[in-house]
Amino acid sequence: MSDVLILVETKEGALDKKTLELIRGGSGLAKELGTGASAVVVGHETSLLAESVASYGLNKVYRLEHPLLKGFKPDAWVGALEWLCKQIVPRVFLISHAFVGREVAPRLAYRLNTELTTDCTGLKIDPADKALIRTKPIYGGNAVAIVKTEGSPQVVTVRRGAFEPVEETATKSEMVPLTPPLDESLIRVKSLKTVEQEVVELDKANIVISGGRGIAEKEDFEVLIALAKALSKTHGKVMVGCSRPVVDKGWMSSDHQVGLTGSMISPEAYVAVGISGAVQHLVGMIRSKKIIAINTDLGCNMFKVADFGVVGDYKEILPALIKKLEE
Repeated sequence: MSDVLILVETKEGALDKKTLELIRGGSGLAKELGTGASAVVVGHETSLLAESVASYGLNKVYRLEHPLLKGFKPDAWVGALEWLCKQIVPRVFLISHAFVGREVAPRLAYRLNTELTTDCTGLKIDPADKALIRTKPIYGGNAVAIVKTEGSPQVVTVRRGAFEPVEETATKSEMVPLTPPLDESLIRVKSLKTVEQEVVELDKANIVISGGRGIAEKEDFEVLIALAKALSKTHGKVMVGCSRPVVDKGWMSSDHQVGLTGSMISPEAYVAVGISGAVQHLVGMIRSKKIIAINTDLGCNMFKVADFGVVGDYKEILPALIKKLEE
């Protein structure tokens, strides 16, 4: 058996943060297995991208190069990755649970006659049999499943934020250029049209201010937005998030949601306004450097994990805080 394999993704031509998270997670799994972690770059003329990936302490970086791999063509990518997996026989294959992963992972697992586990929030190796143990939310985040499956490779998609991004190292990985045997007959979808849509990426914020069930009206989120604007003058990027009940009410879109079925974040500071602190929410923000809770209920769970707590009505506290910041 070979090592842990990680699929590299890019965003606007640069290495995607999700890939850096997978490299850290994959390197940890490889250490538990007593082997190494490698990455695969898919595309055409990807030497610069592969060189940047080689700076993160991996064993090898495979370059799957072919003119048909230029851009993202799911049929071609699946064919190329199937070919690679049959050549190197990885034990574990990690793919981000995002657009590319959702397109590629199910087809690839089917082609390799193995099982797929999607949207994992935790991964570890069972010391008894060296099998991969996955943790993932089920039943809309109301329960957590611990999964072990048969088959090889162990294909999983991993939620963004499940691991901290890895940092660069001085050691360069071995580069392995390969040309998969592809032809036009494999490509059923010739091109994909990209539709521009603003996406809220909470994991890029220095501070996240979230509102929960305790927010009385949709319009009250304006005061959270005003607080974010005031803080952004001195604290970098500040964004507004929410807990699941707010999304269920239709007050905010799902990309604002923090928690087990939303984003997993670790900002410098997390401000929870009217959030009780259900475990599904805590999982998404517990790695925040500082946690500030504002709630009228002194006994809520959020106060148990908060570094600072304010017991009171947000309608009085937040305007006063904004006024003080503006002074």
